[in-house]
Amino acid sequence: MALLLVSLALSGCGAGASDSGADEKSLSAAKPADGAAADQGYEADRAGSGGAPADAKKPSAPAPAQQHIIRTAELTVEVEDATKALATARRVTEDAGGHVANEATERIDDSHVTSRVVLRVPQASYESVLKELAGSGKLLSRKADAKDVTEQVVDVESRIASQRASVARVRELMDRATQLSDVVTLEGELSRRQADLESLLAQQASLKDRTTLATITLELTEKETAKPAKDEDRPGFLDALAGGWNALVAALAWIGIVLAALAPWLAVALAGYLLWRYVIRPRRPARRTPSGGEERGVSASASVEERNASAD
Repeated sequence: MALLLVSLALSGCGAGASDSGADEKSLSAAKPADGAAADQGYEADRAGSGGAPADAKKPSAPAPAQQHIIRTAELTVEVEDATKALATARRVTEDAGGHVANEATERIDDSHVTSRVVLRVPQASYESVLKELAGSGKLLSRKADAKDVTEQVVDVESRIASQRASVARVRELMDRATQLSDVVTLEGELSRRQADLESLLAQQASLKDRTTLATITLELTEKETAKPAKDEDRPGFLDALAGGWNALVAALAWIGIVLAALAPWLAVALAGYLLWRYVIRPRRPARRTPSGGEERGVSASASVEERNASAD
């Protein structure tokens, strides 16, 4: 088991050393032949030119490394008709070999339309498409950015190559493993390295997509139309009548609310009054007069009757 782990750790170094050793052997084997060929060519040149050495060819310069650049731009353009301008932007993008990645259109206050669209175009057509989109109306704002990710791309490619070689070495060790514990350990190691390789491949795909296609975010907006001002006229007869009626209804409603609140109290007061008027009051004893009062009342009534008789 320990020997297996040591072989996993040193497999990369061993592969690098073997490759370098093979390269040295191939170089050492190729040197005599190259030297002989060079001597033969030199003699032939001298024989053909009368002994004058031929001009040595200048070594060709190495080809420059390909640059990988991520280009992004944001445009805000004011147009007369946002719908037509959006259709034009789609057509220009498709003619350049790109596509529409995202789109959102909104109508604001029923007065104007705004559209926001994300376009992906090839790097070769980036400048021409950007210029045509900016000239589709009144340019309000423009922002462009270019980020060089060449080193990141090269680093990811190198790590992918190393990770693939590492996965291949683990698979070779699995083919030679005989014990179950070694197989289990190698399977876990293989799963981890394959996961790292897939992550690197995803990074490479993302970088390739962003460096192959530029991203242009275009926002199209229409000019806002001024709303007509409302005429502030004086209220007329109907307005006054409607206002008075509303006030009357509101007052009656409040009166009804007050009466509804006082209804229980008024009912209790009315019941008490009826109880006193028809039950308690008739049962009360008559008020007594002072002594001699009854005789004076009788004589007074008799004198009244006499006066009435004499008058008749």
